[in-house]
Amino acid sequence: MTRHAALPLASVALALALAMPLRTAGAGEAAQASDAAAIRARLTGWAEAFNAGDASRVCDLFADDLQSDVETAPVGDKASVCARLKAALAKPDSRLTYAVAIHDILVSGDMAAVRLTWTSTLGSSDKGESWAEQGLDVFRRDPDGVWRIVRYMAYGTR
Repeated sequence: MTRHAALPLASVALALALAMPLRTAGAGEAAQASDAAAIRARLTGWAEAFNAGDASRVCDLFADDLQSDVETAPVGDKASVCARLKAALAKPDSRLTYAVAIHDILVSGDMAAVRLTWTSTLGSSDKGESWAEQGLDVFRRDPDGVWRIVRYMAYGTR
């Protein structure tokens, strides 16, 4: 099994940072802060929807042209990612929940990069098994004005 090295993730983050133009202070900073807050709300809202078992809302976070790269899964598109998530929600004998810790949100125009950690727990919070995945999500503001993930990478922490 091929493991994901930290170098490609760092390379993606560096490329995004270099591609994002610097903004001047003032209105640009306020817009970036507003966009970052909207993205943060999208991520926390996704965790709330998943934890509530709301299969109809879990896929709205993803753009139609999503591409994902996750250590424990094949390269995915929106259909395959949503199928995995809905299958996890449909398992009546196991309870999977997510919590998100957002480390950085870098916004430039209609694109943003988010460095985060997802913690998954299978079972109850006091008796379940938990694991964490570091990730980099690339968001795009879609024509409807909603921020959605267009690319993401995730890998387990050891």
